[in-house]
Amino acid sequence: MSEAITGAINDRLEKSRNVVIASHVRPDGDAIGSLLGLGLALRDAGKSVQMVLVDGVAASFRHLEGSELIVKTPTREHDTFITVDAADFKRVGKAFEDFGQPDINIDHHKTNENFGKLNLVEAEEVATAAILARFLPQWGYKITKPIAAALLTGIVTDTLGFRTSGTNPSALRLSAMLMETGADMTDLYMKALVRKTFPAARYWGAGLSHLEQKNGIVWATLTLADRKKSGYGGNDDADLINLISAIDGNKVGMIFVEQSDNHVKVSWRALESGIDVSQVAKYFNGGGHAAASGADIPGALNEVQPLVLKATQGMLSI
Repeated sequence: MSEAITGAINDRLEKSRNVVIASHVRPDGDAIGSLLGLGLALRDAGKSVQMVLVDGVAASFRHLEGSELIVKTPTREHDTFITVDAADFKRVGKAFEDFGQPDINIDHHKTNENFGKLNLVEAEEVATAAILARFLPQWGYKITKPIAAALLTGIVTDTLGFRTSGTNPSALRLSAMLMETGADMTDLYMKALVRKTFPAARYWGAGLSHLEQKNGIVWATLTLADRKKSGYGGNDDADLINLISAIDGNKVGMIFVEQSDNHVKVSWRALESGIDVSQVAKYFNGGGHAAASGADIPGALNEVQPLVLKATQGMLSI
């Protein structure tokens, strides 16, 4: 990454007094961890910071110190607007439609559209939290234990506990550095990746009952009725995609999650090296990484699903 970009971001942060930071809808561990890590660091430096997630914080991440400060709607005047872990601007949600161009965009998605005035996008990094773990000290911000816990959560979740193909020595060294602040890796790992609520487990059961496999693709479907019957409060897949991705003998794992606004959330995972699912996600106006991508697709589930399966099969046939 150009020193000119990182230097310009550092200068902008130093001059900032009132900061709004946002991440994407249906936030995962990296979105929440990156938001908290940067937000808490700027607060510690004496800046007024509002951290915003339009869908709020999932129960599995509310143990992170500072998560209670995250709001769903931006309400303060600001001189600096920052997005983290968002591949495109529309992903931060409708609450920001009139906010204008972000001053700083920090992300690690291959499909990032460089929509900020200053763009720190490193697609080779395992997580946006890893980018922040590297640069916050360089920019003069101390990584305290709560900040380290947030950033470590981002790295752990986006690497699925250091199991993804992009996991590298740098990610492990950064994680060790964060652990040295006192952040409890074991506890963070268990809470973010292993433990599930009873409603989430019932929701998984519903999804697995709809499991299908054909032509190298394995997929599960979660309907609005499944969500209601299970009592699951989120509008995501409760990380069921990680289990789907462990099913042997396939090239791509997918999950379809019906949304209440006549949309379908689709997640793809490449189960073999050399497969780039970001391209098919981008075709449906989504994005992400070669190995893991997603899209929000307008339409009814019974209309969207066959179109997406056909496109994914076509991608595998190339």
